[in-house]
Amino acid sequence: MLIDNGLPRPGVAAELKGAGDYVTATDRNSESAILEVLAREAPGVAVLAEERGGLRSATMWAVDPLDGTTNFTRGFPAVGISVALLDQGRPAVGVVLAPFLGLEFSMARGEGAFLNGDRLPQHRILDPASAVVATGFPFRNKPLLPRYLAMFGKALGRFEDLRRAGAAALDLAWTASGTFDGFFELGLNAWDVAAGAGLVMEVGGLVTDWSGGDTWLETGDILAASPAVHEVLLELAASAPQG
Repeated sequence: MLIDNGLPRPGVAAELKGAGDYVTATDRNSESAILEVLAREAPGVAVLAEERGGLRSATMWAVDPLDGTTNFTRGFPAVGISVALLDQGRPAVGVVLAPFLGLEFSMARGEGAFLNGDRLPQHRILDPASAVVATGFPFRNKPLLPRYLAMFGKALGRFEDLRRAGAAALDLAWTASGTFDGFFELGLNAWDVAAGAGLVMEVGGLVTDWSGGDTWLETGDILAASPAVHEVLLELAASAPQG
């Protein structure tokens, strides 16, 4: 549906849900298409979706029909779709699509992760000083800025470089594929991270909250990286002010 509609020119009509939080007709149409498939192919499984909401359950689908809506409204092709089945709070299967870039990432727990059908290799071993790490700014929740900016500054000092593409699901998928070596952000939603985190885990990466715990799905505070880079991210997060 997204490919048929195409990537719009900057200025497509969007509804403002909150500060910097947009929704378009394409978001809603994409979600409807996904929910129709899930209702037909997996009836009775709970769904938590970005636009229509839903109830959290031990087993549920987490659906982000268009990750990077701001990118989409401005014609920037870093736009993703993320669907994951969470079982007991952990990704069991998941897919992240980048329809305007021709990318399909998929995973099944214990079965590996794939990019356009090819198995992704396990995370390579590298010196964190040469790592390129992705991030996202907490622009919707400005009280998080002191904690985030402290982490940002320390990360820029410890790693080779940082990237900010504006779609967390894709940042995590690119972390799994080795395009990036890690990812950190605060205050995301379950539908933003569920599938991408599963991809990272399937290639030997680590996914935690900023304290090294397992509340990242609930809090949206996430560190995801290859083991050596994750160790540095944890160290930096521990030294950032709690806010």
